[in-house]
Amino acid sequence: MIPTVDLGAWRAGDPTVGPTVDAALQRAGFLLVTGHSVADGLRADVRAAARRFFALPTEVKRRYAVRIGGRGWLAPGVEANGWVEGEPTPPDLKESFAAGADTGTGDPAVDDVWFPPNVWPAEVPELVELVGRWTAAMRATANDLLELCASALGLPAGSLTRLATHPTWTFNINRYPPLTEIGEPAPNQFRIGPHTDFGTVTVLDREPGAGGLQVDLGDDGAEHWVDAPYDPAALTVNIGDLLAHWTGLRWRSGRHRVLPPQAGAPQEELVSLVYFFELDHDALVTPLGPPVGRRADLEPVLCAPFIKQRLDAISVP
Repeated sequence: MIPTVDLGAWRAGDPTVGPTVDAALQRAGFLLVTGHSVADGLRADVRAAARRFFALPTEVKRRYAVRIGGRGWLAPGVEANGWVEGEPTPPDLKESFAAGADTGTGDPAVDDVWFPPNVWPAEVPELVELVGRWTAAMRATANDLLELCASALGLPAGSLTRLATHPTWTFNINRYPPLTEIGEPAPNQFRIGPHTDFGTVTVLDREPGAGGLQVDLGDDGAEHWVDAPYDPAALTVNIGDLLAHWTGLRWRSGRHRVLPPQAGAPQEELVSLVYFFELDHDALVTPLGPPVGRRADLEPVLCAPFIKQRLDAISVP
């Protein structure tokens, strides 16, 4: 259902990669990806620095507190991903540190929303360099993935990357606290509630656990949750609403959730490194029509308002 794709094999021209990607993104919207250039040591170093930040006293972290869309600390209780589906779920059981694209356009109205300056905790000075290295690797990987997607649909190179010359993106380090810290979850409360992502591709480096990632493979409105496969050498990739829209809904925006901490693993704490990639803020995304796309009635959308509407929906007032 969720295959592993080797980017090295794709680069070498393996003809089986494209059909595998196309089938997986129609069925689940998820892939595992190997053949990337992210070093194991870097992922371990980013996690270690992030854990040092999250271990700081709350009053110290509060100096860097922001709301969704900001750069800094997202405290527990500010985000409820299930709200994007219209479900009034309790807040997600997590805290995050967020960074993002900060190379502005020169237009304050654009830059204040999409390219604000990053904020770095003075207490963990190594975080800025490590996150910089990580997001550079993610940017290169996202570019490869957009080219892989175009190739899988039989489209020319650059069909998507031409819309991502000055892209918006966000990098979240999510900490999922243990049950011993947060207590019993409320009914219908998750580490991250059921949702789809909003942009083109999400590139995830995760830790496996009892309260981990699940993917919805259901059809026609019927849910069918399965544990996401895990390979320590692979990155987990899912496509978001914007890319699904571009394909004329041929591909499925991967619906997923992160389970609450489980009674059988009360000490479990997980840290995920999540890179959300979009396109240029002013990119006009015109859906592919049949026979590639499934629909001929979808309208073009601008990237920025498309994403912003969804970000606003998951913000807890």
